[in-house]
Amino acid sequence: MRGEALSPLDGIPIAIKDNLVQVGEATTCASRILEGFVSPYDATVVERLQAAGAVIVGRTNLDEFAMGSSTENSAFGASRNPWDVARTPGGSSGGSAAAVAAGIVPLAFGSDTGGSIRQPAACTGIVGMKPTYGRVSRWGLVAFASSLDQIGPFTRTAADCAVALRAIAGHDPRDSTSIPEAVPDYAAALTGDVSGVVLGMPREYFETKGADPAVLDCVHSAVSNLEKAGAKVREVSLPHTKYGIAAYYLIAPAEASSNLARYDGVRYGHRAASPRDLADLYHRTRSEGFGPEVKRRILLGTYVLSAGYYDAHYRKAQQVRTLLRRDFEEAFRGCDAIVTPTAPEVAFRIGEKADDPLSMYLSDVYTVTANLAGIPGISVPCGFVRGLPVGLQILGPLLGEATVLRVADAWQRRSDFHLQRPPEIA
Repeated sequence: MRGEALSPLDGIPIAIKDNLVQVGEATTCASRILEGFVSPYDATVVERLQAAGAVIVGRTNLDEFAMGSSTENSAFGASRNPWDVARTPGGSSGGSAAAVAAGIVPLAFGSDTGGSIRQPAACTGIVGMKPTYGRVSRWGLVAFASSLDQIGPFTRTAADCAVALRAIAGHDPRDSTSIPEAVPDYAAALTGDVSGVVLGMPREYFETKGADPAVLDCVHSAVSNLEKAGAKVREVSLPHTKYGIAAYYLIAPAEASSNLARYDGVRYGHRAASPRDLADLYHRTRSEGFGPEVKRRILLGTYVLSAGYYDAHYRKAQQVRTLLRRDFEEAFRGCDAIVTPTAPEVAFRIGEKADDPLSMYLSDVYTVTANLAGIPGISVPCGFVRGLPVGLQILGPLLGEATVLRVADAWQRRSDFHLQRPPEIA
């Protein structure tokens, strides 16, 4: 009305995962140990969103300290999937995914350490993107595993995702891992044309034991439609994929063990009452403040970093990480993007895997390798199995977000899965 130039995000209501700090607001990471903590500063992502005119209307639930694949490991209780409230929305960013899927907000943000944006996006039938490691500043993101964490958006369309990503991406001198590269206009890459784009299908991802054949069928169908639209499809190999989960669940807990050592009851957050001495303060504060999954990962991480086990476990995991990165580099020499399932099955029931951590960890079997390699990935809805959404994962080379978004957008222009709504919301 006043002739002012508006950004695409001006006035857009958004939600942010409760591990992104915002000045004057409580940041809990869904943990009792941060009870009473109010942030004195804004995360870089929060600064950039507010500068673009976005309106932060709420904070979303997560697995405690982003450790989980179901958003059940929260001090505030489990989040629920809008498609079936008896099922999880995935995790750890399940609260953000559920908020977008339910139509509460058109845009939300989460963090992805081993699939925590892409897997819940698949479970709830929306779009979720993990950018290249370092493309989005981690300043103000409460750390889980610092070499793996990355912030990204949840939207309904790849086009909206492109706009959201451009708003938050870019170099930040406060983050030593931030990439000093110019941010392209991602929306300009969304031509709808995939003619000549070479899509790689890694054989290892389609031979995973325990994957639901119906989920794989949905992914194959989507790839076939992209091929009909002009894309070229070829088989590629990522031979060290089978070691991805093992490497991830050594590296991530090791980094978590170090990062979470700061929560000791001395500086901020929960503090045990009437400790006998300093050791008792540490012990009781952490025992009372952390939930079972966080304790499990701290113990595992501390173990693999201890003398006598560092070389046998942690160093080996880092060597596998290098091999995985090389696998992707070799694969991308022959293709522009890689297409896979996002998750091996549709959303599971709340409590179904609560007593089986290994089964829960395998929910990330298709996503953890992208974090270990640092490459970008997106999940877009590509079908339904037993009335529940299925996700198609598209991976790109380092800083290949434009290509990933181009393929995702081209698929969405040729499908209507992203237009469908949960029955009780439609």
